[in-house]
Amino acid sequence: MKPERTRGPARLAPFPVHEALVERLLVAHASPEAPRDEVVAHALGCCAGYAYADLDTVATIASRVGLEECAGVRLTQIVDAMLVFSTAYLLQSRCGRVVILGYRGTEPSNLGNWLGDADVGVASMAVGGERLRVPAGFHRNVRATRWAVLEELGAALAGRSLFDPAERVDFPMEALYVTGHSLGGAMAVLFALSIAEAPECRAIAERLRAVYTFGQPLTTGVPAPAAVGELGRRLHRHLLPGDPVPALPPASWCRLGHCGREWRFAEGGWSEAPAPIAQLKSVPRALLSLAARKPPRGPSSIRDHAPDRYIAALRPEDRVTELGDHV
Repeated sequence: MKPERTRGPARLAPFPVHEALVERLLVAHASPEAPRDEVVAHALGCCAGYAYADLDTVATIASRVGLEECAGVRLTQIVDAMLVFSTAYLLQSRCGRVVILGYRGTEPSNLGNWLGDADVGVASMAVGGERLRVPAGFHRNVRATRWAVLEELGAALAGRSLFDPAERVDFPMEALYVTGHSLGGAMAVLFALSIAEAPECRAIAERLRAVYTFGQPLTTGVPAPAAVGELGRRLHRHLLPGDPVPALPPASWCRLGHCGREWRFAEGGWSEAPAPIAQLKSVPRALLSLAARKPPRGPSSIRDHAPDRYIAALRPEDRVTELGDHV
């Protein structure tokens, strides 16, 4: 695949949304036990939400949020017959010290993409010397672009510009964040697991600061290897109360669980849930939850899964939106 490259715009009022975002990303998750950071959550939520757009839009939004003049790369692999629709974005700060990897979720108008999501036959991947069961469709899409992503991260680690690999940046990559909405969140988790204890990825894995996901479906089999729990210390999953997707796929298709810390939005703020959301049991119940206003578990709507709903809920009240207003 041939990477697409661009550079985000320079500062323009009323942006950036978050001043000194690069410095915030460098210190926010210096240790695995670091708490969720609201500025990091909003910035990554914007990157994950706009991953459904083209490269110039993604780089523009990242620059507006605070990653000004960032280098942007898009990696795409599409194989319709294999139900592969994999798109990854890499955003490198101007100085080179921070890189954000964002995965695109399910495209609403792409039937093949939906069929790939429905492929929840069991696949397995090596994690920490053990085998982890994962949904086959999710796993296939991560694998499709994984090596290309690793090549770009290797260049960032070597101090190369992702806008022009022939040029050097001021610093090599120090902090890596991985994010995604919906299927993109599942892919973010699987990518992070894929580098966790792989010898060839050690230098990249050592720079992984955190994984932030939004409306992420169930991704890992249960019981899970110990390495999944290790990643869970750096994983922050966000879900809106009406979003049915975090309880899918249903248990009748494949028994799965969530790892990491779960954050739920209620009464205008985010709070950590005492336990992860439960998996729906059957196909009919899961399908009903996508369309019904009041499924058995309470009010729910697929509209509550939309990325703009997450971005709006994540934005600190004293900041402008990524569009430059206060709506």
